[in-house]
Amino acid sequence: MEYAQLLESRRSIRKFKPGMKISEDQIKEMIDAAIQAPTWKNSQTGRYYVALSEEKMNFIRNQSLPSFNAANCENAVAIIITAYETKRSGFERDGNPTNELGDKWGVYDLGLQNENLILKAREIGYDTLIMGIRNVDMLKSEFDIPESQEIVSIISVGVREADAEKPKRKTPDDITRFF
Repeated sequence: MEYAQLLESRRSIRKFKPGMKISEDQIKEMIDAAIQAPTWKNSQTGRYYVALSEEKMNFIRNQSLPSFNAANCENAVAIIITAYETKRSGFERDGNPTNELGDKWGVYDLGLQNENLILKAREIGYDTLIMGIRNVDMLKSEFDIPESQEIVSIISVGVREADAEKPKRKTPDDITRFF
């Protein structure tokens, strides 16, 4: 798929087709694409926790997401918890922040990685929805996520039931200033 077509066809999908499957190798392809994203001083702090079993996906849906997001990931083939290792991205080796953003670089880096992941998902025939409202404590406990990691988002993966309409986007003229 051409890059422009990939960007044009990617949507946040809230209704997935039932009965679909995904393999661990396909998930690894998506995560490998995420790994290719640039990170602060090549710190590579992104971490991924993948629920493939119905039991783990149900836990996320029923125990860790608000009801509207739980409904949005019905029939997902996988649900991915994305996190980053804190106190690495944006910091010097002595533990001091490099600039005023400090630990916020970890969120930035993970955002770049997640974009690569969702574009790769689309390229190999899957769709995604990134969700930010979640119960961090329950997820950390259930998936044994260390306290040194900050959960940023939950990404549901599936095959779209129907095409989603593209929302209106701003133009470069709307958001750019040249000097």
